[in-house]
Amino acid sequence: MSRPAFGGGELPAVFPDWSPYPDLDAAARAYLRDPDVALDALSAVLAGAEVLAFTLERFVNEVNGVWQEVAICDGGRMILWHGEDVPPGDGPVGSMTSSLRVVPLSTVTEVGCRRRLTRTPSGQARVDSVDVYLLLSSQDETVQSDEHASPRHDALRFGKTLDDGGPGQIARLEEFARVIASVVGRPLL
Repeated sequence: MSRPAFGGGELPAVFPDWSPYPDLDAAARAYLRDPDVALDALSAVLAGAEVLAFTLERFVNEVNGVWQEVAICDGGRMILWHGEDVPPGDGPVGSMTSSLRVVPLSTVTEVGCRRRLTRTPSGQARVDSVDVYLLLSSQDETVQSDEHASPRHDALRFGKTLDDGGPGQIARLEEFARVIASVVGRPLL
C-alpha cells in the first residue's frame, strides 16, 4: 500500500522505524520524507547546541498528504519543526509548509506521561501506548465560544502506540519526556 508523496512519487503507508538511531541526523534521514528541509531549519536554530533528546512523528492525511514533526530538547529550549503538504488547490502541486517553533523550557509548567499497560498471556505487564503532554505558561490560541470561558494554557502533545511506532518509539518518547522533566524548573546555567 502506498500514498502519493511530495513531488508526485509514491510513499509507503508504513514508515521505517527511527528509534534505533541515537542521533537526530540518522533518525530523520531514516524516517522523514523531507529530512533535508527539517535538518536545515533545525540546524539554523540549534547553532551547534547539543541535542539531549528528540522525538519524530509522521503520518499520511487523506486530505493534506504527509504531516511530519521533529521535537528536540537542547536543555534550555524545545525546538519544534513541522512540515505538512499543502491541500490540493491551496498552492502548486507538490507544495508544502515548513514551520519552526522555539519554546523556552522555562515556559513549561508541567510534564505528564501516561502509559497504557496490557497484560500478556503470561501475566506480564507491557506498555502498549504512551501519551506525553507539556503544559506551557502561554495561552492557547483557540477562540473561546463562551464569553465566560476561562483561558486555557497552551500544551504540546506527543503520542506513540504499538501500532503507530512500536515499542522502540514508545521507549524513545518516554525518554524524551524524562529528559524534559529532568530540566524543567531547574535554573539555567
